[in-house]
Amino acid sequence: EVQLVESGGGLVQAGESLRLSCAASGFTFDDYNIGWFRQAPGKEREGLSCIRHDGKTYDADLVKGRFTITRDNAKNTAYLRMDNLKPEDTAIYYCAASVLVAAGCPNIDEYDYWGQGTQVTVSS
Repeated sequence: EVQLVESGGGLVQAGESLRLSCAASGFTFDDYNIGWFRQAPGKEREGLSCIRHDGKTYDADLVKGRFTITRDNAKNTAYLRMDNLKPEDTAIYYCAASVLVAAGCPNIDEYDYWGQGTQVTVSS
């Protein structure tokens, strides 16, 4: 059974940091690109960062310099380190996996598997 399980969310104050984890099972993690997304109430899901199977990373402009995506293939886990959090970062955060091999990050509709999400709340 394929599973992606996010963890590490919580309630923090503005300026603090969190590290989200995305634990994968049921597929060959090394072959997949991993993306992090978030969805705030009343808003569409938006892409934040992705890390390709070859380790290359891409970040959306809105998180460049604050969020860092990494992966540990030995642990079948991807991470999203989030620094200097702001109230507008409050959302449910999701990880997803895509086997697509084209350059860059897959489009949101090209991801094969999704996690259930973890809530991040940033207070001012």
